[in-house]
Amino acid sequence: MSSFFEVSHRSSRSKARLGEIRTDHGVIKTPSFVAVGTKGTVKTLTPKLVREIKTQVAFVNTYHLVTHPGADIIEKAGGIHNYSKLNMPLMSDSGGFQVFSLAQNNKARQHNFSHTSFIQPGVKQSQRKADVRGEEEPLLVKITEDGVKFRSIYDGQLIEFTPEKSMEYQLKIGADVNMAFDECTYYPATHEYAEKAMKRTHQWLKRCIQFGAQQRVISSTSPPKGGSPKSLTQKQLSSLPFTNHQSLSANRYLYGVIQGATFEDLRKKSAEFVVSQNTPGVAIGGVSVGETKKEMRDQVRWVADYLPKDRPVHLLGVGQIDDIVDLVKYGIDTFDCVEPTRLARMGVLYEVRKQNFLSQRGPLRQAQGKPYPESEKNLFSSPPYEIDITQSIYKNNLEPVDVNCDCYTCSNFAKSYLHHLFKQREILGYTLATIHNLWTMERLFEKIREMIGNNLI
Repeated sequence: MSSFFEVSHRSSRSKARLGEIRTDHGVIKTPSFVAVGTKGTVKTLTPKLVREIKTQVAFVNTYHLVTHPGADIIEKAGGIHNYSKLNMPLMSDSGGFQVFSLAQNNKARQHNFSHTSFIQPGVKQSQRKADVRGEEEPLLVKITEDGVKFRSIYDGQLIEFTPEKSMEYQLKIGADVNMAFDECTYYPATHEYAEKAMKRTHQWLKRCIQFGAQQRVISSTSPPKGGSPKSLTQKQLSSLPFTNHQSLSANRYLYGVIQGATFEDLRKKSAEFVVSQNTPGVAIGGVSVGETKKEMRDQVRWVADYLPKDRPVHLLGVGQIDDIVDLVKYGIDTFDCVEPTRLARMGVLYEVRKQNFLSQRGPLRQAQGKPYPESEKNLFSSPPYEIDITQSIYKNNLEPVDVNCDCYTCSNFAKSYLHHLFKQREILGYTLATIHNLWTMERLFEKIREMIGNNLI
């Protein structure tokens, strides 16, 4: 049994499970939501507030931190935990999602947004687009089998990302969990291109693993006086084992990433390969990038039987409530998404009392494979659990956002006040909305863990 991850209960109803991911910065009870702190901050919140919300784990982005302030200064400060004071378990993205975001159909994607996101009255379609893990996109220069070159959005400097560079940056940043460098194909992709990108991702995973093996050797041997440790040959590196009992360096753990776009054969082939590499964890990538909800959920369902039973599984970029409740049954342990925080800054708040999404009426029915009654077939065609606080109907509403919520926002403020703050563009409004949405997500996952423990999911 790995000291990094341990399963404590498996549901008798599905592949859902309870577990713990153990890091140097704390234990993550799974399934869990991963709050997004792209640039080393959960937007609008102080680190103290993030902890008070009982957020278990956050996600930082290597691309953004490399372009500013730079991996070297973060390392000099003692790593991202000390630099940001986010003293909690942290995951880091490889940067692959961002640096490939201009690689295919960029101009088309400026106007074609994700069908996996619902469109809420008062929320512009462009605000619910598929780019769920970052805001700015880099100026891509060149993609090769070796890696990617692009220009910084901040100062135009040329930056290179290769599997080795991505791992080097992530080790300097110092998050507890690192993602292998991968190519995220956008929707729609041809089978030919998706297969090429998948194979490239697989080769890059091998290089990430070999880099980690070399780091372990270097860290366990003293360099010659006045010199550096001797580099290992490709043959020597490939002979070094990489098991789920070993970390990259200083207890930082690598996840291989499953790709394959919307093609079942490629998804299964990728899952089989990535899991066989025996990295400490596995991630499912390339989802929620423009495909329909059905296509997105199919991509997870196709690989469910290939996912490891003894290692954690992360689903990249998926965080809508109905998706979480449905997909957790396939053995997903952690989910990251900017949606709760991004929607909060737009004035869209979760009001779950409007529809009990964990009742026999809601997405739980679908998660259990039960059909909806005729009268409820259209119930989930749009989120029943969101309100747009900027709408005029809330101007004189003195109720809290959610009467069943005990977060700081709902315990102290009325919808009218939040409406006022957003209309006046007061920063406090963004903070209060973010507190509420993240608090709701944490309580949602507490309920999900309880229901898995009772074999109800």
